[in-house]
Amino acid sequence: MGKLSNKNIAILSENGFEESELFEPLNRLKEEGASVQIISLKEGSIKGMKDHEWSKEIKVDKTLAQVNADDFHGLLLPGGVINPDALRGDEKAVAFVRDFFKQGKPVAAICHGPQTLIDAEVVEGRTLTSYSSIKKDLINAGANWVDEEVVVDQGLVTSRSPADLPAFNDKMVEEFAEGVHEEQHA
Repeated sequence: MGKLSNKNIAILSENGFEESELFEPLNRLKEEGASVQIISLKEGSIKGMKDHEWSKEIKVDKTLAQVNADDFHGLLLPGGVINPDALRGDEKAVAFVRDFFKQGKPVAAICHGPQTLIDAEVVEGRTLTSYSSIKKDLINAGANWVDEEVVVDQGLVTSRSPADLPAFNDKMVEEFAEGVHEEQHA
């Protein structure tokens, strides 16, 4: 039995996710016994990026229209440049993310993934990290941005880049195992 047996985790993503930032956490979640579903804007599959080139595809399990935050114990937001930009422009995606915070559920976002958190209006007063190019966006949205490998703030786990994945995955598993955080808020 893994640390995440009996946990249902959503990975919200769109085309243009950073390959390692979806597949490595996905594999770790499965190793820990979690049931994981790939959630996206439309049915079919989504395609990742690696070294600025299109790479692996992954099948979408459900669309946003078919799920809500009540169905899951935690949420993972992989990065990539194109992926978070597509998600933050979609009202259903933003509401889905915000609902995890309203329910106090743990959320893990890496690299450019925190961009979607800005539109969900859940970063004000929170300490987090991200890819350096979105530092100013997060600060302008009220976040306390720090340059650290992994940051945990009341159930919100963030990291800067694929280089941080080992630490990110460890903290993600820890927070998802803990479950609801009373201090997590929208």
